[in-house]
Formats: sequence, structure tokens, C-alpha cells
Amino acid sequence: MERKREALAAEGVNVAAISYDNLQTLQHFAERADIKFPLLSDNGSKIIREYGILNESATKGTQYYGIPHPVEYLLGPDRKIREKYFEPNYRDRFTAGSVLVRQLGVPAGTAKHNVQTDHLKLSAWASDSIVRGGNRFALGLDIELKDLMHVYSPGVENYIAIDWQMEEVEGFTQFEIEYPESHLLHLPVIDEIVPVYEGKFQLLRDIMIGQPNEVRHLLDNENKFTIRGTLKYQACDDKMCYLPIEIPLEWTLDFEQHDRERVPELLRR
Repeated sequence: MERKREALAAEGVNVAAISYDNLQTLQHFAERADIKFPLLSDNGSKIIREYGILNESATKGTQYYGIPHPVEYLLGPDRKIREKYFEPNYRDRFTAGSVLVRQLGVPAGTAKHNVQTDHLKLSAWASDSIVRGGNRFALGLDIELKDLMHVYSPGVENYIAIDWQMEEVEGFTQFEIEYPESHLLHLPVIDEIVPVYEGKFQLLRDIMIGQPNEVRHLLDNENKFTIRGTLKYQACDDKMCYLPIEIPLEWTLDFEQHDRERVPELLRR
């Protein structure tokens, strides 16, 4: 959140976090980690309970009882919740970068690379350049087809639909592709109506990176990792269909270890 704080502020979004820690613990952490947004103390977990996000798996009477499930709320000016990002596992988190690109439509320039073919321009990007274990971030493909070109959307019959495959690698989880709504195009030469994309459109998919011990084999000596995929499509114009194309995709990100430094012993529960 701190890395994306200024970008969020530029979109009119202010950040605050709440936890069950006391003020002294939060102050120590904020100073050490150089956190510039408010950290609110809900000592006793009253607000956490009212929001219904108390982690009931924590044993009563232990130092962990009172922690919330990791959840992020995006509130509108009317104080109503516009979006909720929730993960049941306390180690998993949606990144602030994914909120920026999904909910606020902020262009992502992270891990970006551009490709051009005879049919389209493609820009591949990631919502975050630095991730930690359990982070759920977004990958995106911005596609601009040339004039009169179209590609087929999922659900088409007898044609090759656009498809984005990711390499199956142990250490991260890939989620389903999020396709925009297509439109129906009439092909007068063969008198068919097919679902297609034309002009500019975007494909999104989430990736969740594993914990440090699960991704160790993916990291190089600079703690970077690369994930790869392929975009496959068949483009057509108003006169003909072209041979199917496969574009290799690649994103290289930094993997950051969790901050495991504890507060001074006097501040511990």
C-alpha cells in the first residue's frame, strides 16, 4: 500500500489500515517501515467484529486471537463500499496495484513489453513490479487491432478464438481470464454471425504467488522470477482470414521476502 500510496492519492483515494495492535506497536512499525498513511488501532477488535472479519481460526486466549481476515475495502465518497477484496487465508493478499488497474482504471507500466504483428499491437503488463509470498496481482494484455481486423471471442464455433495460456509452474496459481464483452459481426460473404472483438480491448487475469519456500526454485540470484505465457489468435479482415498466430509472453518481477522483524519485547502481546 505504501508503494502505491501516491498513485492512489492521485486518483482521489486515501489509504488507512486497521489492526488489533496497540498504538505503540503500530507507531514502532510505521517508523521502521516508513509508512506514511494512518495505521488505526482496534485494540480489542471491536470494529473487526462489527465488520464480520474476525479470524475465528485463531485460538482464544492466545496472542493471535483478535486478528482479522485480510480484507481491503474500497469506499466511495458516499461512504458506501464499492468493492471488497477478501482472502480466507491470512497469508494471502490482493495487491494495491491490482486495485489501481481493476477498480480505478489506472494504466499499468510495470514489467511492460510491447509486441506488434501484421494484425495488432499488444502491450503486456503487470499491476505490480515487486511482490511477496501470498500476493495476488493482475496481469494484463492491452490489444489494439488494425483497421477492419477482428479476432474471435470465446464461444465461437468453427473458428479459432483468442486464447491466453500460461505456463503451468509449481509455485504460483493462475486464475481464469477475464474477457470483455464481445459483439456479433455479420459476415455477408458466408452469411454467418460470429462473436468478435474489434478495435481496442483488454484481457485480465490474476496470479497468486506462493510463499517463499514454495517459489525458491523460481528465483534467480537477484530474487527475480519470470512467468511466461502465450497469446493465440486468428485474425480476419473484410476479405480473408489469416493463419493463426502465437505470441510468446513474459513478465519478470522482483520477489521480496516478508518483513519478519518483531517489535521490541516490551510491546509484544
